Amino acid sequence: MSKVRDRTEDFKDVARRSALSLGYDESKTAALLASFIMHKPRQRSGFTRAALKTLESIGTLEQFLMKHKKDYVDLHRTTEQERDSIEHEVTIFVKSCKEQIDVLRNSINEEDANSKGWLGLKGDNLNADTIAHKHGVVLILSEKLHSVTSQFDQLRAIRFQDAINRVTPRRKRKSTTKSNAAEASASSSLDPDMKRDSEVRDSDVSQTAPVRVQEQLLDNETRALQVELNCLLDSVQETETKMVEMSALNHLMSTHVLQQAQQIELLYEQAVEATQNVELGNKELTQAIQRNSSSRTFLLLFLFVLTFSILFLDWYS
Repeated sequence: MSKVRDRTEDFKDVARRSALSLGYDESKTAALLASFIMHKPRQRSGFTRAALKTLESIGTLEQFLMKHKKDYVDLHRTTEQERDSIEHEVTIFVKSCKEQIDVLRNSINEEDANSKGWLGLKGDNLNADTIAHKHGVVLILSEKLHSVTSQFDQLRAIRFQDAINRVTPRRKRKSTTKSNAAEASASSSLDPDMKRDSEVRDSDVSQTAPVRVQEQLLDNETRALQVELNCLLDSVQETETKMVEMSALNHLMSTHVLQQAQQIELLYEQAVEATQNVELGNKELTQAIQRNSSSRTFLLLFLFVLTFSILFLDWYS
């Protein structure tokens, strides 16, 4: 048996000479050979670039939350204005990411609409698989954004709970102080009354009576103003507590509304797809009925011809 000879180098020499004869120099030939070995990366589509940008934005939002988590929760690290600024920035981040996801979803719907034929039928399976893959990408991005917003909702709930806890003990302390002040004022008002009574008994009644009446009127007005101010303070504190609770409930409600909107949109897409499937099923049933009627006509014609042939052969014989 003859020995096998490796002629790879001979093939390379022939290919190089052919390239030189076609006008390629050494640099172009080397670049061409390198391109065969190291393929260039495929250019990413616009949808892929937008999806990666959205994922990067969600990652940036998550890093921002992890960086300012302690600053937002701890009351001694930052002020209320700084916490409000952090919350505003997070809200802007979430809104931007949601808009990017909506743009991706709309581009998928447009591509799905353009891929259908003139009868409303879908194109090839490859395009359908690509659209399904893009829907999966959008769903993953939505779930990622929802997980990040859930973390921020937990931080915001902690902040609101701390605010409520700060307001409630203050109201208790104010009510205790008010009761103590009322008792002290009552006791202090009794002591001057007793002293005034003793002075009245010692001095002339005609001279001290107007002064005593004036002091009594001033004391009554002071007590009335004190009671009114305490009532106003209680109403303001109660309103503050209700506003904090309403703000927390409003944010939770907006979060649930966003989740329901996503679920409604998913149900709408499923309903549209089910409607299209029903239309395709009706078309298939119509075609099946037409094929059944044509086959029945052919069978009747075949039986008629066969019967006529048998009768003709019987008559002929």
